Amino acid sequence: MPAPDSTRSSPGREPLEVAELRQLQQAHPELSDAAELQIRLFELQHRLQARLPHPTLDFADSTRRQALVTGCPVLSVDDLGIDWPELRLMAQRVAGVLQQFDALDAADAAATLDLSRDGDAFERVVREWYDRTGARPSDGSRHPSDAAGAAESLSQVLLLSMRPFLGRCAETAAAMLDTSTWSKGYCPLCGGEPEMAVITRAATRRLVCGRCLCQWDFDALACPHCRNADRTRITTFASRDRLYRIAACDECQRYLKAYDARHSERPFLPGLDSVATLPLDAAAIQRGYLS
Repeated sequence: MPAPDSTRSSPGREPLEVAELRQLQQAHPELSDAAELQIRLFELQHRLQARLPHPTLDFADSTRRQALVTGCPVLSVDDLGIDWPELRLMAQRVAGVLQQFDALDAADAAATLDLSRDGDAFERVVREWYDRTGARPSDGSRHPSDAAGAAESLSQVLLLSMRPFLGRCAETAAAMLDTSTWSKGYCPLCGGEPEMAVITRAATRRLVCGRCLCQWDFDALACPHCRNADRTRITTFASRDRLYRIAACDECQRYLKAYDARHSERPFLPGLDSVATLPLDAAAIQRGYLS
């Protein structure tokens, strides 16, 4: 299922996620720039997503549904209903915002702009990026070389630019498919890796896709990256307010952050919670773990 609607707000008021990010700025000035960046990205993404039509998806034939049974994500890049001129413009705007906040250097921003002006090359790179950063249908693994695909900086621009299309498509797909039996560590819809997790009030864990924001149930402690389920090889620690937790795997040295909904009344908010957990990222990296 997709993430809860973080755009909801009362008439004349800011979206919930933006309002919460502004509160975070006041409470934690050291996170102010990161929060402002998220506000700018949120506004770009949701302005575009709000005017995108829901894509036409056909899950009537058994092949698509059988894909879930065999561990294959169901959405191809052609399912996303991409308006390529809109996506190219979005990439330019995202790159501009990232550069403004020193999250993208001038050379990478210029390279993104040049690429976005070449429609054929841009579409080819996006298709390669989508396949490379999603799970392989055969075994759920990923293409091994970042160098063979988009540079890391461009990959980040593409992720942020594609999210409105991915999110809109995920909303449609999630309403049509039963993913309750999915138990993989990657997204059942687009094959993306989990960006965070949500610990529900029932103490279950739901992974959140880093690409389309789809959520799905997963083992409460096992590592989604290597499937290590030995609890003696999982290191956990939490923020002081217990609102956020980290599960770090001592087998593959990767970690995953989680929003603990048992300690809050609000829903999970991707932009807000990614910024609020930056101190936990620093703590995990200091201990030698990778995201």
